[in-house]
Amino acid sequence: MRIARGLCPRRLLLLLSAACIALMSLAPTAVAAPTDNRPASADVSFTSADGTRLNGTVFSPTAVGGDRPALVMVPGAGPGGRSELQAAAESYARLGIVALIYDKRTTGYSALHRDYSLLADDALAALRLLRDRPGVDRAGTGMWGLSEGAWAVSLAASRSADVSFVITAGAVGMEPSRQQAWAYGEYLAHAGVSGSLPHTMQGSLTRQLVGAGLFPEADYDPEPTWQHVRQPVLAEWGTLDREAAPQESSRIIARALYRGGNRHYTIRFVPNVRHNLNATRDHGFDRISRLPSDYADFEAAWIKRLSLGLPPRSIDPAPHQQRQTRALPPPVWYDAGQVQLAALCVLAFGFVGYPLCALARRVGKGRGRRVPPLRAARWLSGTGLAVFVGMPVYLLFLALTAASVTGPVLFGRTLPWLALQLMAVTVVGATVWTGVSWWHGRGRSGRADNVRLGLLFAAGLVFVPWGMYWGLLVL
Repeated sequence: MRIARGLCPRRLLLLLSAACIALMSLAPTAVAAPTDNRPASADVSFTSADGTRLNGTVFSPTAVGGDRPALVMVPGAGPGGRSELQAAAESYARLGIVALIYDKRTTGYSALHRDYSLLADDALAALRLLRDRPGVDRAGTGMWGLSEGAWAVSLAASRSADVSFVITAGAVGMEPSRQQAWAYGEYLAHAGVSGSLPHTMQGSLTRQLVGAGLFPEADYDPEPTWQHVRQPVLAEWGTLDREAAPQESSRIIARALYRGGNRHYTIRFVPNVRHNLNATRDHGFDRISRLPSDYADFEAAWIKRLSLGLPPRSIDPAPHQQRQTRALPPPVWYDAGQVQLAALCVLAFGFVGYPLCALARRVGKGRGRRVPPLRAARWLSGTGLAVFVGMPVYLLFLALTAASVTGPVLFGRTLPWLALQLMAVTVVGATVWTGVSWWHGRGRSGRADNVRLGLLFAAGLVFVPWGMYWGLLVL
């Protein structure tokens, strides 16, 4: 290609560049579409009825419009920070519903103390703040509660007509102790655990936690409260809910609403989601945080239809619940805290006292006569102490993790429980061995040795019924 005379390549390149710049300046400026589809948010604070100051965040639709329906979202059990429900609140806001989430109180709420009445007061205080915000439809402001939060929002709705509607996710219809015992069984069965451990978790452990005051609000009955809820209710459960006993809970809540004269409730089961309506990769037994793609679509449409009239009663068929919940049996004499404490004292004096006495003699350079059943006593003291300490620690760990962390299972038993059971059998054998050896060596031991051997042997004898009560000596 030939270039015209008098126009060198460098000058031609400069002219072409200038022309391109001029054309670009004449063209309309393109604006990149925002990649973040998050709704508008604003931090707020409010004061509950008892003076507790709570902090929250309001998520609002970004589209221009009139007053929007709104809801206060109350989380489930635990510390319940705003981050737990942020993704859910944003989903509602993207669908045109203003959503308020807030940090759960720390005063009057802990792992060992709950007061659902206080939580209801908190939700009502949040509702008052939300109703007074610009852009919120005061007549269309309701509450949403997850699991334990469902107890709080049902209480709030029964107290105030300002609550326009109620939505619950994974609501429990029976006493917390009964529901939790059932959930223990579900998680252990899923892990392949059989034998005595599920019965111990559902029976002895739950009764002792309740009796010791370590299970807050264990006997709370939500049914009477639901009978006083007059607002439209949308109660939802995941078909893979392994915590709320959905078949029974849905029946109890529907019956309570009907008995109270409420005919405007919807009982719905959401396919393929777990307790909190989140997605699951393990049939509802995992705890991943991932919302389904259509999360809040049905709920937002239900809320918006309320402006057209009250919804008719609608009940979905409940998914099959393989195991039914069971009420805790009434305590018997050996369930009493005094009896259990007495057994623990005997075990502690025997299993712990024997090696401590031996250590004291060694430090003090005592020259007492050698105890004949020393080897048997060492076995009894060592294995007894291991079970005495290990069993409560392991059961409390399972309780704190809601039996969702079991580890490997062998012969239908978790490895820690299998080890505890094997050691428990060893304790029984060592008790017999110690008793026989002590009898054969009678007369050759001093008074102090007889006392500590007597305490150790007594601990071994008490261990047998104690181990049976806790399932250690039960197949």
